[in-house]
Amino acid sequence: QVQLVESGGGLVQAGGSLRLSCAASGTSISFNLMAWYRQRPGREREMVAGIRTSGRTDYADSVKGRFTISRDNDRNMVTLQMNSLRPEDMGMYYCARSCDVAYRWCRFWGQGTQVPVSE
Repeated sequence: QVQLVESGGGLVQAGGSLRLSCAASGTSISFNLMAWYRQRPGREREMVAGIRTSGRTDYADSVKGRFTISRDNDRNMVTLQMNSLRPEDMGMYYCARSCDVAYRWCRFWGQGTQVPVSE
């Protein structure tokens, strides 16, 4: 059974940093494109960062230079390091697995973790 469990969310001040982790169970993530999405209040869910099986990374323009996605295939984990957080980064962050290369859909999703950002 494939499961994704996010952790690391929590209240942070603007300008601060937070590290989100995603633990995957079931089969190895080695052959999967993994990604982080977020849903901000009043907005649709959007891709934030993705990492391909090659290790190549993709980022939304709004987070480039501030967020870093990484993967550890041996531990079956994906992390999202978020620096210089802004109030507009506030939202629910989701880990996703087995996404298509254009990030239009993903097969598996975690339950999400809240990231509130205070002014």
